[in-house]
Amino acid sequence: MAKEQQIVVLTPVQIEQKIRRMAYQIYENNFGVKELVLAGICEQGEELANLLAAIIEEISPIQTQVVKINLDKKTPSNPLTTDDVPDTHTNKVVIMVDDVLNTGKTLAYGLKPFLDKKIKKIEVAVLVNRSHTAFPISPTYTGYELATTLSEHIVVKMSGKQKGVYLT
Repeated sequence: MAKEQQIVVLTPVQIEQKIRRMAYQIYENNFGVKELVLAGICEQGEELANLLAAIIEEISPIQTQVVKINLDKKTPSNPLTTDDVPDTHTNKVVIMVDDVLNTGKTLAYGLKPFLDKKIKKIEVAVLVNRSHTAFPISPTYTGYELATTLSEHIVVKMSGKQKGVYLT
């Protein structure tokens, strides 16, 4: 059986450049804000949120808080939990962060814990946007826009020897 072919879409250096550019865009769009809440979806989104937070704090006076949103990406409508979505998020800017935006379903359900809070605004940051949206979710910040077929898959590896974005 042949090994599944992976095409490199973004190298580690390109990933870092995209994340840094996104951090600058976030800073520009939120100039004057004292604190941002970056809500990372599960594993990869949380890792991306942590990377964005570190750069935002490096380049700006904005303080960041990273919150992890746990949900099953295969059945995101199941109840989800977060590390911390306290009432202290009132009047804060929340940026939902995920590695890949495909249909928007995961991010739509990831909004749930913030909808009953008095949030100033909610934005979306994704490393790769596949543009197959079935839900009304549009990224505010996109690292890379990639047209794919529905049968193709994007694999994001944020660390290790295999760090990169791959099309399979």
